[in-house]
Amino acid sequence: MSDDPAPPPDTAPETRAERRDTAATRRRWVTLAEVVAVAGLLIGALTLWLSWNGQREERAEKIAEQRDAARERGRVDLSASVEDGGRVLALKDERHELSEARIVFPRTLGIPAQRPAGDPQIDANWFAAELLALTDRGDDSRSGRLPVLVTVRYFDGDAPRVATGIYDIVWRTEGRLLRGRDVKLEGLRLRQRGGDQATLDAAWARLTP
Repeated sequence: MSDDPAPPPDTAPETRAERRDTAATRRRWVTLAEVVAVAGLLIGALTLWLSWNGQREERAEKIAEQRDAARERGRVDLSASVEDGGRVLALKDERHELSEARIVFPRTLGIPAQRPAGDPQIDANWFAAELLALTDRGDDSRSGRLPVLVTVRYFDGDAPRVATGIYDIVWRTEGRLLRGRDVKLEGLRLRQRGGDQATLDAAWARLTP
């Protein structure tokens, strides 16, 4: 009996089926890696698109806000203070200095358009006679509104601007001892922004005393 160690058993050769399984496993790993890579690319592209789209929407919102702010800054909101004992309405705007004004009256009154020299204003002397003639019968104390088309020129920063609107002059008449009646001005109210002679005439037709 020999004391030499027994030789190791021969390793059985890999069968064809095992080789196929090994190749299939490698292919599965390759396919999975490709899927992961493609998914990573898609996720990256989606993230990039979402970031770009979000920035675009943010820029659009900022542009819209700036446009709205510029429109608000450029808008004229005329108001008037009563001066000279109710004979004059001094025109003003809180955001802009007015450089010129043109006041157009309803056509049926036959009053020419007025361009006041100096500070923009509305003077009762321009139309008092016509209003007194229209309200000659009845009580001495009458009140009403006279629509006028007002165009003002002003500066928005360094840019010259023009704004037009139809405004109602609020007026009243009162009797004077031995001197008939007088017209007093009480304020100015915006009727509409924009407008033209036809719109003004239609408004006056509804208000004629």
